[in-house]
Amino acid sequence: MTEVEEATAGRNSAVAASLRTGDGWVFCKGIKADDRQAFMHRNEAAVNPFLPKDVAPRLLWQVDTDGWLLLGFEHVPGQHADFSPGSSDLPMVADAVRVITMTDAPSDLSAKREMGKQWAAALDGELSLEVPDDAHAWSKKNAATVAEWARRAPAYMDGSTLIHFDLNPFNFLVADKARVVDWAWWRTGAPWIDVAQVAVRLIAAGHPPSDAEAWAEQLDAFRTADPDGITAYSASLVRMWERKFAGTEATEGARSWFEYRLGNC
Repeated sequence: MTEVEEATAGRNSAVAASLRTGDGWVFCKGIKADDRQAFMHRNEAAVNPFLPKDVAPRLLWQVDTDGWLLLGFEHVPGQHADFSPGSSDLPMVADAVRVITMTDAPSDLSAKREMGKQWAAALDGELSLEVPDDAHAWSKKNAATVAEWARRAPAYMDGSTLIHFDLNPFNFLVADKARVVDWAWWRTGAPWIDVAQVAVRLIAAGHPPSDAEAWAEQLDAFRTADPDGITAYSASLVRMWERKFAGTEATEGARSWFEYRLGNC
């Protein structure tokens, strides 16, 4: 190894850096093997051979020794995606998401990763609690409506498609095309889910909900989805995120989107 460049983003690895070796650059991420987050690295290593090659960097090596788990990935150039209105990155983001929506999840790894079942379990716990005190005033006033719609979401989320499930701007690297990284939360489910993940982040980045949906509707997976499923999913994000990330741009994006969709039901 002759040079190290530490990553400027990412929160789930103790080590995250680009390394220049005698064979060229490689991206390394790692964590203590007994850390409670180590399962994320193992998930990512397991699914990597099944990811679309034009979209996801290849896993080159895995080292599990001396109490550390280290993953070495193909190094890809690029900057994190700009999701703001007018960004030239958005067509490339659409191309990458389109490929993901057309990729089957690996059947031999998917038995315990069904999106519908996992989202239902998470929602059951959330909906048994009171709306958090720091939730938006609109969410408190409309708590029953949010809960009613959110409860429906899992019924629309099952499927056999590969789902990244964390498609925020930091998980896209854009140069001549967009690549998608950090697959630790992958699931198997309905193909529209990842498109919806980007749509809510577009709203968070300043797009009106109508414009975010116009972007999403260029993708068949979203355009052909049951509208009630998308509305229910946006409600479930409001309920889940207002407890975990109250007041953030992403949470406000989800609330704005659900409010918009209610007005068009």
